[in-house]
Amino acid sequence: MQDIFRHLEERQGQALETLIRLCRQPSLSATGEGLAATADLVASLLQEAGFQTSLLPTQGGPPVVYGELAGRSPYTLLLYNHYDVQPPEPLALWTAPPFEPTLREDCLFARGAADNKGNIAARLATVRAFREVRGELPISVKFLIEGEEEVGSPHLAAFLRQRRELLRADACLWEGSGVDWDGRPVIILGVKGIVYVELEARGAARDSHSSWATVVPNPAWRLVWALATLKGQDERVAIPGFYDEVEPPHAADLAAADLIPAQEEEQKRSLGLKGFLLDLAGPPLQRRHLFEPTCTICGLASGYAGEGVKTVLPAAARAKLEFRLVPRQRPEDILEKLRHHLARRGFGDISVKPLDMGELPAHTSLEEPIIGVVAEAAREVYGAEPVIYPTMAATGPMHPFVHELGIPTASTGVEHPDSRPHAPDENIRLRDFLLGAKHLAAIIGRLSPRRP
Repeated sequence: MQDIFRHLEERQGQALETLIRLCRQPSLSATGEGLAATADLVASLLQEAGFQTSLLPTQGGPPVVYGELAGRSPYTLLLYNHYDVQPPEPLALWTAPPFEPTLREDCLFARGAADNKGNIAARLATVRAFREVRGELPISVKFLIEGEEEVGSPHLAAFLRQRRELLRADACLWEGSGVDWDGRPVIILGVKGIVYVELEARGAARDSHSSWATVVPNPAWRLVWALATLKGQDERVAIPGFYDEVEPPHAADLAAADLIPAQEEEQKRSLGLKGFLLDLAGPPLQRRHLFEPTCTICGLASGYAGEGVKTVLPAAARAKLEFRLVPRQRPEDILEKLRHHLARRGFGDISVKPLDMGELPAHTSLEEPIIGVVAEAAREVYGAEPVIYPTMAATGPMHPFVHELGIPTASTGVEHPDSRPHAPDENIRLRDFLLGAKHLAAIIGRLSPRRP
């Protein structure tokens, strides 16, 4: 593989220019801004790399960019990515404008640099390297690059069912991983599910002078009282039946979690924390983080929150709320239990509005042969033992790939622990960008002589 590695090193500047082109183009699935233009750009980049490319429609969402490139072997590797990004706000916290990629201290700063345009550019660089050095790929490669991951991929599952034959593959490499604080490669084998809702309490028909607080109901208080019933200070979700469907993690997954190196001090320092919830540390902290479901208030809005004083009694109060789910939990079941709980506690007047269709958790077994291939390749490229996460605490649309299409899936990537995806000053380090491309090259090289 040294010829491919050298080529990637020599052409890193070209790969970086590809990434800069991608990051200059806004692609906000939350608002729709730039999605069509970005899909066209991604399709053109795949064509330049030699792929037969199509923009495939979804039922109501932006197109999926699909690319296919036949190799010497019929073994087929599917690469999952997304071209949409999170909104860049708050803009004032960016060191440079989010869609003006900036190189600083051997890092590229831009919205989407880590999540997920850096992975797209690195993977394209790998494919170009094989074609330019060896004339062809040793295996067949397919790209699926969607435009709605950051809003829950509401149309992807239906798309996958309709395109089942087109997307047939032996294994899938996901996006969204990278290295840990010590530079060890991280391989992730699963995701949590999610359901995201908005709660709204209503009071008077309009905002009132706050002196009427003696007799006019305040929806902000009502919402706070309702939220307080959802979780106790022991961090247990208090919705009846919330944990009923939780499947205990398998012994092999628990053992893998316990082997994850402790990097708690680095994480606390990055977040500006003195400690974690419940004073957890070591394996109990990791087990809770990976295998426990959550109930999180993501946002609150009511009344006046500007500078200075405004004596107002608000007419409405809203909260954005998410639940991260673990195997066997289902979004529709949790949503129904939430509604029933609020009604039973006397808060039936508070509306519950789902803000996405929800996603199911997913998991690939440690015993799948592709996991061994990805780990072997990581040892070669990074010169370190990879850290294998049986699942991650975040969410992505992995379930239909693994559990409906039956494709074993592992996540690799170009991020580092301070890449700040979803936050101001999102970034990747140039060395991780190159290593991510080399890792994919080593995986492809190992897949060519055998069928894991």
